[in-house]
Amino acid sequence: MISTAWAADAQGGAGLFSEPTFWVAVAFVIFLAIAGKTLTKGIVKQLDDRTALIARTLGEAEKLRNEAQRARDDAQKSLADSAKLAVEIIAQAKAEAERMSQHAAEEREALIARREQQAKDRIAQAEAQASRDIRNMAVDVALAATRSLLKDQVGSGRTQAMIDEAIAELPKRLH
Repeated sequence: MISTAWAADAQGGAGLFSEPTFWVAVAFVIFLAIAGKTLTKGIVKQLDDRTALIARTLGEAEKLRNEAQRARDDAQKSLADSAKLAVEIIAQAKAEAERMSQHAAEEREALIARREQQAKDRIAQAEAQASRDIRNMAVDVALAATRSLLKDQVGSGRTQAMIDEAIAELPKRLH
């Protein structure tokens, strides 16, 4: 082969097209063009796929961020509503406690008044009973004294004299 190339060169040859190095270079350039085009298509496809994946991931991330933002806003609103409700419940509880305290004070005052009245009634009953007992005792003592006195006076024979005296005073007492 080399001898053929030298021979062609020696004949005044065709020039550059007869050089095997030229054809190897042309074949290499064609190979690079075809391989480069295929390789470029593959690389571009991978880059496009990667770009689409990144775009989808960014879209999902944006969607998740928006959902998280809405959830945070809802949670803050719920927290504010809960705090407001808690304040209202505390206010109601304080008002109810005040009402219950006032009601208990009124009940206590009413109970004290009832107990005081009951005590006064018992004292009045005890005084009335004591008065009855004293009156009964005084009647018993008076009766005993009268019996004793009558026994002393009547038993000594003064009965007839007392009857005569009573009869004598009778006309004076009738008028």
